[in-house]
Amino acid sequence: MNPGIAAAQSEVTVVIDYRARPGNADACRRELTALAAIVVEREPDCHGIELLVDVDDPHRILLVERWSSRAAYFGPHLETPYLNDFRERAAGFVAGPPEIRCWASCDSFAPARPRPA
Repeated sequence: MNPGIAAAQSEVTVVIDYRARPGNADACRRELTALAAIVVEREPDCHGIELLVDVDDPHRILLVERWSSRAAYFGPHLETPYLNDFRERAAGFVAGPPEIRCWASCDSFAPARPRPA
């Protein structure tokens, strides 16, 4: 089976790379945090969202989202009223369209022992 087709039918991680407008990093983080909370609460196909900020450039913000399928992310999710509202406001704090990439897990690792406190 074509890996692209398989990924469309199974869980994916969507990584969205935002760049805040100069001087708007805090506003961008607040807006993305509020949006993520709504998405996780209202969309059962969303299995979680993590917001990450570049330690060297606070204007670069990543959303790492886990979805039941690529189709769930690119279909109904992108048409929700709250996402449309966000897109309308985003020009005030986002420097341009985000880069969106979908990733399928091929392996994972975790420590076998407890980490020191």
